[in-house]
Amino acid sequence: MIKNIQVIAFDADDTLFINEPYFDEAEEKFCALMSDYLSKQSLAQALFKNQISNLPLYGYGIKGYVLSMIQTAYSVSNHTVSTKVMEKIIEIGKDLLTKPIVLLDGIEETLQKLHGNYKLVVATKGDLKDQHRKLHLSGLGAYFHHIEVMVEKEELDYEKLLKRLEIEPENFLMIGNSLKSDVLPVLNIGGSAIHVPFHTTWAHERIDHEIIHKNFFTVEKVSEILSLLNL
Repeated sequence: MIKNIQVIAFDADDTLFINEPYFDEAEEKFCALMSDYLSKQSLAQALFKNQISNLPLYGYGIKGYVLSMIQTAYSVSNHTVSTKVMEKIIEIGKDLLTKPIVLLDGIEETLQKLHGNYKLVVATKGDLKDQHRKLHLSGLGAYFHHIEVMVEKEELDYEKLLKRLEIEPENFLMIGNSLKSDVLPVLNIGGSAIHVPFHTTWAHERIDHEIIHKNFFTVEKVSEILSLLNL
């Protein structure tokens, strides 16, 4: 059981609503478009490499992803890619920005039971405008006291968030699908974290070691959070 929690933060993408499968679909379309130049595996690797190298410039989110696709298309084609293909890449990005918001099973019912017992916040990465759009369309905004779209989710970023919320680490619980971003930094500053695995995770968010910590918990589905909080 988790005790002494006052603030519960939720990651957004693939914790509140579906996200990564849309990017997987976009990558499939991109690789199909560029199949005359490289194999699917090589194209995916080139795109991922550009995404990571561009994070300091573009940050996380769809717009940076589109720019990385454009850069990859130019580089693998030796700058010979057609205008028509570039237009299709931009369309892939626009399609990502209009994907339906699909809530994960049990999330709204869980928020209903937590609301009023805890101060609930969203702590997520991505494009500010897009994340606010998704939260608005999700219908979940009313459950949250605060929405924080973070440039990164590292220890310092969480410390700044806790300072703004005027909360001590021991009274803070983070819930998310990424062990790298949602769990490890929070544990390192003295908070608690619950991992809710999603069936697909971006390679950049994966870790290669097991987490063993007294403040770390994992559940198969989000509704199991309630029993950990004795609700």
